[in-house]
Amino acid sequence: MKKSLLKNYAKLIAVVGGNIRPGQDVEIFAEPDQPAFVTYLCEECYKAGARSVRVEWSSQAVDRLAARFESQKTLSQVPSWEEELLKERTEKLPVRIKILSADPDGMKGVDRDKLTKAQAVRSLITKPYQDRMTNRYQWCVAAVPSVGWAKKIFPDERSNAAVEKLWQLILETSRAAGKDPLTDWMWHNRALKERCEKLNAMGLASLEYKSSNGTDFSIALIPEAEFIAGKKVTADGHYFNPNIPTEEVFTTPLKNSAQGLVRATRPLSYGGELIEDFWIRFENGKAVEWGAEENEKLLGDIINMDEGSCYLGECALVPCDSPINKSGILFYNTLFDENAACHLALGRGYTNTVKNFASYGREQFAAMGINDSSVHVDFMVGTRDLFITGVTKEGARLPIFERGNWAF
Repeated sequence: MKKSLLKNYAKLIAVVGGNIRPGQDVEIFAEPDQPAFVTYLCEECYKAGARSVRVEWSSQAVDRLAARFESQKTLSQVPSWEEELLKERTEKLPVRIKILSADPDGMKGVDRDKLTKAQAVRSLITKPYQDRMTNRYQWCVAAVPSVGWAKKIFPDERSNAAVEKLWQLILETSRAAGKDPLTDWMWHNRALKERCEKLNAMGLASLEYKSSNGTDFSIALIPEAEFIAGKKVTADGHYFNPNIPTEEVFTTPLKNSAQGLVRATRPLSYGGELIEDFWIRFENGKAVEWGAEENEKLLGDIINMDEGSCYLGECALVPCDSPINKSGILFYNTLFDENAACHLALGRGYTNTVKNFASYGREQFAAMGINDSSVHVDFMVGTRDLFITGVTKEGARLPIFERGNWAF
């Protein structure tokens, strides 16, 4: 891949994604698949004014060994140095950039029970720190190819060719393949904002989903919340783009309101394993029944992770004519696949969809009906024949999606 394109992509992540301001600290989280690109990204962070840039490397292969050889007790521990790092993070609020590249099947066959129980114990310590950071810092998630991921998508290609093809796909679907990605993203954010304004003007109280695969589902929306997209803003007014790419327009649903059955339309990549051909049925907001052709137990582990993981925290609308869906590629990566189709999310609800969210606290958000959980797991439900009807506060029924695309 041309160095100029990679440097433009790195600049996009630093300037538009993280929107780094002079004097801020930056933390980059990455696997050792594309060290040259991470170096470009560090340089762009410094050029944007970063005071310091720290890279935290992790390895899926090493994580797999830990899952195999370490006891559940050891995996559950949060050592004192890690807790001190979490504490410092809540005070300094660095810009956090995560670069995804893991193999979708890289953790297949591990002892998932052990990992799930360890994650639940760790979250008792780590989640309070995460809660203290919510809406207070800038962050961005983007992706680079790895051999494992590239070969999953292009199994018939040689490794180098597969990686090159995946690079091209990532840049094209992230709107980073042109000469001026920053300007392209300015217009993209503007278009997403206009879509949100139209939805918010409708005064929607609930959404109803129907498609021929069996999805027949309804959910109420939180009165204080609105649809947002593209750029997000911190409590002190600093904008950033948390996801590159992004095509979704989303809002926060009312915790106890989901009713009916939804069928996933793309595999869910979770923790280095794939959950395939699955469905979930909801009653009074709670997932009460589910099934999957592949990894049904892992789906159940997610749903039962904690008290809030069986409820929904996000409704996201993505048309079938989005660039990612038009590519015809199944990415086996939620960052991309969720931007190819409408999706829902199990677990934690977004609080920054609430108007003037900086004025409220956790108890007030809970009273509004925003779900809380240690997890937030998106799964795709969009199809070419999906119809979504919006019901207004006055009872009027408005077409939102027709045959998988916007109806207005």
